[in-house]
Amino acid sequence: QVQLQESGPGLVRPSQTLSLTCTVSGGSITTMYYYWSWIRQSPGKGLEWIGYIGYSGMTYYSPALKIRTSISRDTSKNRFTLQLSSVTREDTAMYYCARVRDPIVNGWDYDYWGQGTQVTVSS
Repeated sequence: QVQLQESGPGLVRPSQTLSLTCTVSGGSITTMYYYWSWIRQSPGKGLEWIGYIGYSGMTYYSPALKIRTSISRDTSKNRFTLQLSSVTREDTAMYYCARVRDPIVNGWDYDYWGQGTQVTVSS
């Protein structure tokens, strides 16, 4: 059973960098064809995809957030990290990490999600 667990500060001040980690158990983040995403949901809004890091370490980011986003990984600890810089109140959201297998073939049908972590941007 694959499990994903988000962790990080729940409160970030405006203009600072948000940093969240997703620790994966029950499966390796380097297993072929799996992509590991960050997704968020702001109050009253739908899900917003932030970006992913693939099994080979390749990354791809939402064009809307690309300039502020970085996703990296630590394969020795089987986890990956989101950094979102220059945050504003608009970045207040529930942040999720999730897994999808070979989305080019299967579509973006996520099979495992973390429980989510609330991040509030406030001074």
